[in-house]
Amino acid sequence: MSISLPILMLPIAAQRYSCHGCGNCCRDFTVQLREADLAKLRAQDWETKLAMPVTVEFRATTYLRQREDGACVFLMDDGLCRIHKEYGFAEKPIACQMFPFVLVPDDVRTHVGISFACQSVRENKGAELRTHIREVDRMSQSVPETRAATYSAMLADAMSAKEGELDALRMTLDRLLAREDLVMRDRFDGLAWIAANLGRAKLVEVRANRFRELVMVLASAVPAELEHLPLEAALTKQMRLLRQAVYARLEDVQVNKAKAKGRWRTVLAQFLASRAFTRGAGPVPSVARDLLEGCDFAAISAIPTLSESADREAIDALLSRYARATLLGNRAWGAGYYGWSAVRGLQAMVLNIACTAWLARALAAKRGHPTATIDDVRDALGRIDRHAGRAPWLGSVGERLRLEFFRLDDGLRRITRESI
Repeated sequence: MSISLPILMLPIAAQRYSCHGCGNCCRDFTVQLREADLAKLRAQDWETKLAMPVTVEFRATTYLRQREDGACVFLMDDGLCRIHKEYGFAEKPIACQMFPFVLVPDDVRTHVGISFACQSVRENKGAELRTHIREVDRMSQSVPETRAATYSAMLADAMSAKEGELDALRMTLDRLLAREDLVMRDRFDGLAWIAANLGRAKLVEVRANRFRELVMVLASAVPAELEHLPLEAALTKQMRLLRQAVYARLEDVQVNKAKAKGRWRTVLAQFLASRAFTRGAGPVPSVARDLLEGCDFAAISAIPTLSESADREAIDALLSRYARATLLGNRAWGAGYYGWSAVRGLQAMVLNIACTAWLARALAAKRGHPTATIDDVRDALGRIDRHAGRAPWLGSVGERLRLEFFRLDDGLRRITRESI
């Protein structure tokens, strides 16, 4: 008989969450259903009550049906869920119950991370996370694979992690991100510099205690070392790849619209939009339900970096909280991020932050703001973290090759400083 792993709630006292019933997750997510969810829906007899199907099949997977505007068929006008109202919270599909918590097991414990796609998480509103532990434990019983031991993440490609190495990396970077003496640009430039250095290092020769010492030395060198490593502006190719990465994180195919369009028309539309982002000229194509409708790439380029925003302290606090939660919630690598190694996953997290900064500037341009506001950054982070760990294309060979290119010519640092 298997033994359930112990749960480790996200250990960030500054992070809070309670559901405030905004309904945004019900308007913006495609909910995949498990067999137990389907059994509940059949027992509740919704197809008779609503006089229509409440699920849809797409590529051999079953989802909750969405309305034309993308909202769930169970979302009511007051922003609440009809299943919840009539049958109670525990009778909703398990994916709906779990959000925004993300359970990521390793070989000794189940980490409880949290998604910044949730508005209340981004705004840091609600109760301390530790108050949710009993409910998370209950929900996890419906998803037994989240409580079963899985592999420990690799340290680097084809290199298993030794005991204590991943915890050392996680905790050292968390302390760096929590440092109050660092300004925002140095904080994230330092993170990008460490990620790049670990990617270049011959880690096979630096293991166990020596690896822990290496990470501590790198972290302690920030920001002094960065002063001796000035950067020029990001290369044209690097900015093209950054915009491509943003598009990959914004791509949002709604099941009902994809079925109506057909596979080839959907693929063609994706290709043309990706090409426009690569080119980076003219109007921004339709993405993420017209998130950037009416915006022009030239206007985005004219928006200053986040460090020049009047809200920079609040922006710094938000992005630092996001990065810390991603690391401590085990969402940066391993089972929480496409099975990637810690070094590659760390680089991907830096890229996600750079994408967030670019998108925040894009939202500022669309909204007529002279610089990005905290609301622009919150909305951008919600879109970027929405796909993290759950969009197969972000774990693909193409994404790995993109990161490989960013390792050249200080690419990670350049695209980070270009926007932050």
